[in-house]
Amino acid sequence: MTGPEESLQALLREEFEKPHSNSILLSVHSGDGRLSFQGAIGEGTPDSPYFVASVTKMFTATVIMQLADEGLLELNDPIEKYLSHLSLNGIHIYKGTDYSNDLKIYQLLHQTSGLADYFADGLNEDFKKNQDRSYSVEDVLELIRGKAPFAAPDSGKSHYSDTNYQLLGAVIEVVTDLTLVEAFRERIFEPTEMADTYLYDHKVPPAVEPLPFYCNNTSLSLPLAMTSERGAGGAVSTMADSHRFLRAYFEGRLFKKAHFEKMTTWNRMFFPMHYGYGLWRFQLPRWLTLFRKMPEFIGHAGVNGAMAFYNPDKDLYITGTLNQLDDPARQFKFMPKIVGLIE
Repeated sequence: MTGPEESLQALLREEFEKPHSNSILLSVHSGDGRLSFQGAIGEGTPDSPYFVASVTKMFTATVIMQLADEGLLELNDPIEKYLSHLSLNGIHIYKGTDYSNDLKIYQLLHQTSGLADYFADGLNEDFKKNQDRSYSVEDVLELIRGKAPFAAPDSGKSHYSDTNYQLLGAVIEVVTDLTLVEAFRERIFEPTEMADTYLYDHKVPPAVEPLPFYCNNTSLSLPLAMTSERGAGGAVSTMADSHRFLRAYFEGRLFKKAHFEKMTTWNRMFFPMHYGYGLWRFQLPRWLTLFRKMPEFIGHAGVNGAMAFYNPDKDLYITGTLNQLDDPARQFKFMPKIVGLIE
């Protein structure tokens, strides 16, 4: 009879047999310590650093909540209070009404600002074609200025936009008087002993290069773009460090745990995903699964297959990456299989 570790390793091998698999990293830990699995197949080892992409948004949201705890900002503050150095005019004109200077911090966190997404409007295709480029927060605003927003602010639905988290990163820098690199390090990585996690900067060579991610079977090299992703998706981590972060996050050691009620106010995003404050919730509905209860996942994913999720039903922390861009839903098909192996 095989144990969960052997079953998880077999699941890794099965997943790796699928097309366009070059490296898969998977870590599964139970909250009570009875299960502790780390595996890797293909390129890389269980200790390899990798780009966590949009999992970075959890770091950005964490620092914003810390600043709220410290009274250095209010979630209801308009972003223009902190971003007077940026030209916000014309970034959000919806049905003839200009909301550009009325956008609030909580709306950016909850993806309810309605702002257009600079990444989905061309940059994602540049990534897939291995076309590297650098862009600042000002460039991001120029990319969306005059473009149709998704909706008016607080429409009742979350619209995923990396623009929101670029702006939140800029707010953090103004309020803390630190670079985002320094703010993440001092407020999250050092206190949580995440020694191998950092915000990527192509000008600062790391001790160990992060694993490349792929589109189909093409290895991508995007140092300028990954530096530019900043608080929206520019962090590098390891599975062990990502697990440390998830534990600290969900145990309430990074900001006041009382915030979770607000942060887990789930809005519909796109089926079957819901969004909170820097958090995704994924659970397939019963009507799609012959009315069987499916596992719930709370955390965040990255466009490159990165995953950092907590499964409350079985008290499981799942981190790792599929390191590929060609199937953005692949980790959501993979994770239920992981939970299904654990008694």
